[in-house]
Amino acid sequence: MLGAGNSPILSTDPFANPVWNALQTSHQPLALTSGRACKYPQDVAPFAAVAENTPEALRDLHSLLLPGETTYLANEQPPDVAGLRSEGSVPCLQMVFPHTLALPEAKPIEIAPLTCADAAAMVELTSVAFPGFFRSRTCLMGSYYGVWEHGKLIAMGGERLVINPWREISGACTHPEHRGKGYAPRLITQLLQDHREAGRTSCLHVVSTNRTAIELYLRMGFSVLREIDLYRISRIDSD
Repeated sequence: MLGAGNSPILSTDPFANPVWNALQTSHQPLALTSGRACKYPQDVAPFAAVAENTPEALRDLHSLLLPGETTYLANEQPPDVAGLRSEGSVPCLQMVFPHTLALPEAKPIEIAPLTCADAAAMVELTSVAFPGFFRSRTCLMGSYYGVWEHGKLIAMGGERLVINPWREISGACTHPEHRGKGYAPRLITQLLQDHREAGRTSCLHVVSTNRTAIELYLRMGFSVLREIDLYRISRIDSD
């Protein structure tokens, strides 16, 4: 969407183009921008956005991608552009936690704040749970908490997209050897509490086929806002 003078403007619905809205506002210091396209640095997150779904905007995105780099665009099938290859899509649910709903009861599990000093441990854990999405500087996107055991990070959860007044809960995962102990609900409840105290509304994205996670979020009180598609795009040329 463009405004006067062809300047990109924000959608009135921040979830219509969530990555764009995050990179144009709270995450602008992280944004790599060219014309009608913007993206997170490759070591922060594999997400990009365009102001309008046009060949011109996709060519702007092409200029931001490194040869061989892969990123994801939300919502609409991107048009074909030389040098870019579409590699299918992933359906995801957008879910929100109603601001009028009472917070879930927190279990007495000890958690600790995580910082970028813990980035290696965070990447190691998420590489087991959902490889490729958490990067060495994803920790810059928001606050994170974790559960440690014998010096090893075994569960974590934190924030990703920041679209005021929304905060996206992301990176919630538990090492397979420690699942079923209530770590994920405890971590998510902490984030819900943080957001409630700050006057923010919690949201998240989850792959539509991940029934285990979806059922957990529904039990905790999240509701489905809509289903969107994430389109995987790769730069295949070297010029």
